[in-house]
Amino acid sequence: MTRSTDRKPLHLNAFLMSVGHHEAAWRLPESPASGGTDIEHYKNLARIAERGRLDSLFLADSPVLMGDPGRRPGSKLEPTVLLTALAGVTEHIGLIATASTSYNEPYNLARRFASVDHISGGRAGWNIVTTAGAEAARNFGLDDTPLHRERYLRAAEFVDVATKLWDSWADDAVLADKDLGVHAQADKVRSIDHRGAYFRVDGPLNVQRSPQGYPLLVQAGSSEDGKDFAARYAEAVFTAQQTLEEAIAFYQDVKQRAIGFGRDPEGVKILPGIVPVIGDTEAQALELDAELDRLIRPEYAKRQLAKTLRLDPDTLDLDAELPGDIPSEDEIEGAKSRFTLIVELARRERLTVRQLIGRLGGGRGHRTFAGTAEQVADTIEHWYDAGAADGFNIMPAVLPSGLELFVDRVVPILQERGLFRNEYTGRTLREHYGLPRPANRLFEAAPTGGDHLGIALADAR
Repeated sequence: MTRSTDRKPLHLNAFLMSVGHHEAAWRLPESPASGGTDIEHYKNLARIAERGRLDSLFLADSPVLMGDPGRRPGSKLEPTVLLTALAGVTEHIGLIATASTSYNEPYNLARRFASVDHISGGRAGWNIVTTAGAEAARNFGLDDTPLHRERYLRAAEFVDVATKLWDSWADDAVLADKDLGVHAQADKVRSIDHRGAYFRVDGPLNVQRSPQGYPLLVQAGSSEDGKDFAARYAEAVFTAQQTLEEAIAFYQDVKQRAIGFGRDPEGVKILPGIVPVIGDTEAQALELDAELDRLIRPEYAKRQLAKTLRLDPDTLDLDAELPGDIPSEDEIEGAKSRFTLIVELARRERLTVRQLIGRLGGGRGHRTFAGTAEQVADTIEHWYDAGAADGFNIMPAVLPSGLELFVDRVVPILQERGLFRNEYTGRTLREHYGLPRPANRLFEAAPTGGDHLGIALADAR
C-alpha cells in the first residue's frame, strides 16, 4: 500500500542501549566508560530525545547477562526503575521498558507499570517479550527455555491478567471526600478472580487506574506466533527488516491480521529499527562506519554468531560464507525471526562470516546505513511513503553523539517536509501515538469498534 499525499505525521522512538547499538561503540574515546549504569548518561539521552520531540524512548532488557562481557558492556539497570528517574527529568516524551512474561508475575509487573504511568503523568509503555534462551531459564529454576508456542500462550494470559488488574479500579473510584470520610467507593474497586492455565490472581490491584488507563502495549517478535500476538494485542510493533520489500510485506501482514482480530489497523503502529551513522558528508559517515567495524573483536563476535545460529564456532571460517548445514527455523525455539533474517541476509548477499559480523555489529539484524542527514531523511521518507512503516525505531550506533546528530540534523528536515511534529500536542504517550485511552472492561462499555483486547483474548482461548 502506498500512502496518499495527505500524510499523517510519522512516529519516532529512540532505542537507548548503553553507549550505542554498535558493539564497538564503547571503544571510541568519546564513549563514557560506565554508560550502562550511569544515570546522568541516561538523563542526558532522555533530554536530547525530548528536545527532538520524539514520541518515546525505549529500554531493552533481558533477565540474563547477554553474551560475553569481554565483547561489549553488559551491565544494565532494571528498566522500570530507570524509567522513574527519567520521568523526573522530562515532561513529554513517552517512556517504554521491556519486561518478560516468562519470568515475571502479572500482579507485580502490572503494579510496576501502573506506578510508572502515575509517576510520569501517563507516559509509560510496556514492551512485551517472551524471552528465549536456556541461560535466562536457568536463572529461574528451569533447565531450559519453555517451547516457543508455550511462551506465547503464557504471554497471552499474562496480558489478560495485567489488563484486568489495571481495570480493577473504575476511573471515578477515588472520591477523597474528607467531609464524608470516604476515600474510594468500594463498589468501584473489584476483584478480578482470574483462574487460568498459568495464573491464579484474585486482585484487585493496589494501585488505582493510571492516567492512560494502562500503559501503551508494545511488541517486537516477528515469528508467526509473534505476528499473531502483535495483531491481537500490540499498539506499537518494533521490527527488524533489511529491505523495503520485506518491510512492506511485514507491514501489510500485521495490519491484515489485526483486521482479522476485529481491530482497526491504524491502532497498530509499525516501527522498523534503523541504525543511522550520520556525517557531514557521505564519505565522512562511511569512514565512521568503517572505523566502528574495524574495532569489532572478531573472536568474540564469531562466538556470538555461532550461538545465534546454533552452530559450533569452529565450523565458522571468518573468510568464508556460512556453512550449508545450518538448522532450519523450525528447529529454533527462540528468536526465530531474527535467526531467519540473519541467514537470509548472509545468503542473499553472499557475505563471508567476517562481513556478516560487520553487518550485524551495528544493529544485530536491524537495517544500518551511513550517510548525510539529508540521505537519512530521504530513506525514512521513502520507506514511510511506500507503506513500509508508521514510523521508526531510531537506534544510534554511538551514544550520545548519534542521537544528537539525529535530533539536531535529521529531525528538522523531517519537520520541514511536514512529516514530523514541531511541538508536542498531547501529554500522554497514547496521545503522541494518536491512540485512544482504553475503556475499562470491568466498569465501562467497550469503545466504538469493539474491545480489541476482549475480542483477542476470547479468540486466543
